[in-house]
Amino acid sequence: MHAWLCENPVGVEALTWKELPTPEPKAGEVLIEIKAASLNFPDLLIVQNKYQMKPPLPFVPGSEYAGVVRAVGEGVQHLKVGQNVACLSGTGGFGTHTLAPAALCMPLPDGFGHVDAAAFIMIYATSYHALIDRAALKAGETVLILGAAGGVGTAAIQIAKAAGARVIAAASTDEKCALCRELGADETINYSVHTPQGTLRDEIKRLTGGNGPDVIYDPVGGDFAEPAFRSIAWRGRYLVVGFASGPIPNLPLNLPLLKGASLVGVFWGNFAKNEPKANAQMMQTLAGMYLQGQIKPVIDQTLPMSELSKAYAIMGSRAVKGKLVLVN
Repeated sequence: MHAWLCENPVGVEALTWKELPTPEPKAGEVLIEIKAASLNFPDLLIVQNKYQMKPPLPFVPGSEYAGVVRAVGEGVQHLKVGQNVACLSGTGGFGTHTLAPAALCMPLPDGFGHVDAAAFIMIYATSYHALIDRAALKAGETVLILGAAGGVGTAAIQIAKAAGARVIAAASTDEKCALCRELGADETINYSVHTPQGTLRDEIKRLTGGNGPDVIYDPVGGDFAEPAFRSIAWRGRYLVVGFASGPIPNLPLNLPLLKGASLVGVFWGNFAKNEPKANAQMMQTLAGMYLQGQIKPVIDQTLPMSELSKAYAIMGSRAVKGKLVLVN
């Protein structure tokens, strides 16, 4: 097998493509021949030693991937050789093969391709857990989605529309706003025009008739959080999904008090760990939604696995719409 090896986490430039012994799965593991792997923001942080999970060195980055089971370890009952699966294991995806815990593998139904599957678990599990489980989104409610043209943002648009919500999508360019409308967004906000320090709050107010959004989905953080929260509706739910802009915001706690609003943390990984049965049921629901055409990952582009450094550069430029996928 071959893989991109991180022996010193000082950045993307330190990754090297190396031939390694193909491993044998231990108890509870499967060997997967990787067909496609997607690039996520944590994949950048982890090779810079900036991610909360710090795997022992050396390691192969690549948190999310899809492929074919080539061997199964002792005790694995629900997967078999030749089966198509997707997996989000945190590392191992940027190569030709990897070992994965069988419990983390999602069996793929017929008609679920590897490229879509490699870009599926993280964004749809996060967005469904956020909007449906944590926010209890109802038909007819209004959702404001920040960072709406990114991976989790595009997934959130589709899930919110499937739930019957009205969607306001906020993104940084007219091109990204156009993509959001193609995905079903009812209104868009270009926040390079309506900036957090400028008219963002006024525009949210205008688009909601002064009532504010019932749910705010925020994977961005930074300067966007306070003006967005100040716009929220009475009994609104503010979903803290992540901090893609960098800084973690400091919100005055009088704001939830005055609005009767909830500040809701969204950590899908811990949900999956603490409530595995509920998570498995959710993933089944999402697979069904995919097969019914209700949701489908937005693939910005696919690149050969050999062009990982180019993929990282594209992601770092913040020009990506949806997901980047590497293929073998």
